[in-house]
Amino acid sequence: MKIAIGSDHAGLDLKKGLADYLTKNGHQVVDVGTYTSDSVDYPDYAEKVGGAVLSGEAQRGILICGSGVGASVAANKLKGIRAGLCHDVYSAHQGVEHDDMNVLVLGGRVIGPQTAIELVNAYVGAAYTAEDRHARRLAKVTALEERFGE
Repeated sequence: MKIAIGSDHAGLDLKKGLADYLTKNGHQVVDVGTYTSDSVDYPDYAEKVGGAVLSGEAQRGILICGSGVGASVAANKLKGIRAGLCHDVYSAHQGVEHDDMNVLVLGGRVIGPQTAIELVNAYVGAAYTAEDRHARRLAKVTALEERFGE
């Protein structure tokens, strides 16, 4: 799978570790930054990860900031992005299976590297089921984007 990954300075170390892990496990990684520990703004990386997913440059995205909250809020402002902040394995796979989540958001100051790997494995290993109830709900989410989006 081709995965865009990005973080602000607070998620840099976790991003590096996950990018290496994904590459070693056969995934193609598009690292959109940041590349240093200098303070940067998470919305810029939410836009880069989301943009890579929306353009088709990547099939899915992973986004990391300190808590994951700000990056999640920012990513969900992009029409067509369904970002979920996950700190447990169930949510990481269920978000894809039921909600067609296309960006996994993590808190670099909240979880450790081993938990992050478990979450990423659950996320990349999951597929949207498209069951009637999930498709109906996703259509309603898309309708909200259309009615209240830009």
